[in-house]
Amino acid sequence: MNRTDRLYAIVEDLRAISPRCRSARQLALRFEVSSRTIERDISALQQAGVPIYAEVGRRGGYALDKSMSLPPLNFTPAEAVAVAIALSRTEQQPFADEARSALRKLVAAMPGPEGERARQLAARVQILGDDKPESRYTGSIGRVIEEALLKGVVLRIHYSDAQGVLTTREVEPGAFVGGRSGWWYLVAWCRMRDAVRVFRLDRIAEAVLTEDPVPGRPLEAFDAGVPDMIARTPVLD
Repeated sequence: MNRTDRLYAIVEDLRAISPRCRSARQLALRFEVSSRTIERDISALQQAGVPIYAEVGRRGGYALDKSMSLPPLNFTPAEAVAVAIALSRTEQQPFADEARSALRKLVAAMPGPEGERARQLAARVQILGDDKPESRYTGSIGRVIEEALLKGVVLRIHYSDAQGVLTTREVEPGAFVGGRSGWWYLVAWCRMRDAVRVFRLDRIAEAVLTEDPVPGRPLEAFDAGVPDMIARTPVLD
């Protein structure tokens, strides 16, 4: 995460838990930087006019002014827990970090008593872990692909096919798809093949963002490359 993205993420994190506070150490662990870096980031945000203030004491930390907090949401405790259960296995799926952030915002923005009832209800639900991961999502590679999809830029990948032959290709990301077997795939326009190709994430040895924007190909152009065994499109409404 670059500094600009981190500054934005810090504000969103503090907004989600306002009026509660987060210590520099907690923020440092969350964003995988030093506490000193967090202190510099907070100082930069304050100088830019973001209403962040420090709470002193053993339980102190940084908090965002209540005027910047999210309004109460009309989620019931059961609805909030249902969302938490649905997101509980997102560690190895696309946009896992964003899923955790969304859940924190949801619970933090609920009216106080309802949020506490949701936490109490969640404590009564336990999900057994599996010896084998449910999803074979390659996190580090996946995050680069997530960024490419968000920014709409071409990827340069080092890909090993089923026979172990390694090639370097420039691809135009089209869609993430997840198979029922647990594998995740990138469906993309391969410039080397001049056609749609499906790349299994665990076979991508390296993925690098380029500054080359992706041409406006319709999503339907990638459908022919998606096997029938792959489930697509999460429902948002």
